[in-house]
Parts: sequence; structure tokens; C-alpha cells
Amino acid sequence: PRVREAVKQWFAWHRRTQLPDYAALLARAQVEITADTTPTRVCEWQGEIIKRAHVAFDRIAPATAELMLTSTAQQLQHLERRYLKYNDKFREEYLQGDPRKRADATLKRAMDRIESLYGDLDDSQVAFVAEALARSPFDPEMWLEEREARQQLALQMAHRLGSEGASKEQAQVALRAYVEQLERSPRPDYRRYSEKLAAFNCNFGARLHNVTRPDQRRFAMRKLDGWTGDLRALAATADQAR
Repeated sequence: PRVREAVKQWFAWHRRTQLPDYAALLARAQVEITADTTPTRVCEWQGEIIKRAHVAFDRIAPATAELMLTSTAQQLQHLERRYLKYNDKFREEYLQGDPRKRADATLKRAMDRIESLYGDLDDSQVAFVAEALARSPFDPEMWLEEREARQQLALQMAHRLGSEGASKEQAQVALRAYVEQLERSPRPDYRRYSEKLAAFNCNFGARLHNVTRPDQRRFAMRKLDGWTGDLRALAATADQAR
């Protein structure tokens, strides 16, 4: 019940205060999406999203830290089993043994995301995406290794806080330190990799946008407008949800 109430309160706050801001951000995107862009601008948009994620986390962090202190050994064992299940699914989706199948799966994931915004791509655009992905530094093996390290760190943190009888303040400090490591890995090799991948993605995103046709950009503008309307409609119901 305490978890449900904390989640309910967070969503009520989020709907009331954050969704209008998200809608305004998408409205800005509608203005820009009809013109060409640059890798720097794509990275700036990513930064806008990250800033909003920080705001959302800061709001839920106190309740999360407090609830972490009440976790039982059985619940942590359940969490560990869930991690193992997620990792098996990751291997199935990202670590196909056949290089051709792995490349095909990577292309399909990218196309699903791209066409959800721009609509159908033509053959030359699909070829562009495939060629770009073939040069991507994305390394699923390294990503999985980092995921597993983060999972173990989370379990160790929860066990430590419970065994040491930590205070709410200590739990918050530990939680925030953990999240900081999610954004900036303490492992230098992964940090260099993630920086390289981020730069590639910003460049790829800009180049891809710049090869889209005017009708595809209009499709994207309508899609953004629809999402903006959805957010504003949800925000309008905030008082009803309180």
C-alpha cells in the first residue's frame, strides 16, 4: 500500500506539473522538425530530455529511498530473478549468434523507431540507415556487461542499507550516488564507449533527418502535434486525479 500511494502521488504531481512542460517541448520540436538540423542540435535535444528526467527522479527519490529500507530478503531475491529474466531476454533480442541475424534485428529495431516518427522510408533511406548502423560503435556485449554490473550494484546497495539499519537520509545519498553512476559509469572503458556512441547517435540522427523528404517531415510534425495534444489532454485531468 505504501508503494501504491507513493506512485499515485508521483503521477498526480507529474501530470499536474510536468506534462504541460513536455507538451511545450514537443511544440518547440514541431517548429524545428521541418528544417535541417545538426549533430549539435540533436545532442541539445537529448540534453533537454535528460534534464526533465532529473526533475522526475528528484521528486520520487525521497519516497524510493524510504521504501528501499523496508525491502525484505525475499523481495530482493525476487528482484534478482527478474534481473536474470531481463538479461536472458536481452541476449535473445540483441546477441544473436549469427552476425546476419543480429544485423537484421538491429535494423528492424531502428526502422520501427524511425518510421513511428517519419512514416515509411523509401529504399534509398533504408539503405542509408543500414549502412550507418553497420558503422555504429554499438556493442551489445559491453552493454550487457554494464547492465549486469549495475544490477549487482543495486542489489548490494539494497542489502547494505538493510543490514546497516541506514537512515532515510543515508538511503537517499546512496540512491543518488547509484543514479549518478547510471549516467556516468565508474568504469573508464564503458564511459569512453558510451561517449563515443552518444556522439555517433547525434550525428546519425541529424544525417537521417536531413535525408527525409518534406512529406515525411510533415508526417513527423503531425505525429508530434498528436503527442502534444495527448499530453495537454492528460494534464487537463490533473485536478480530477488528485
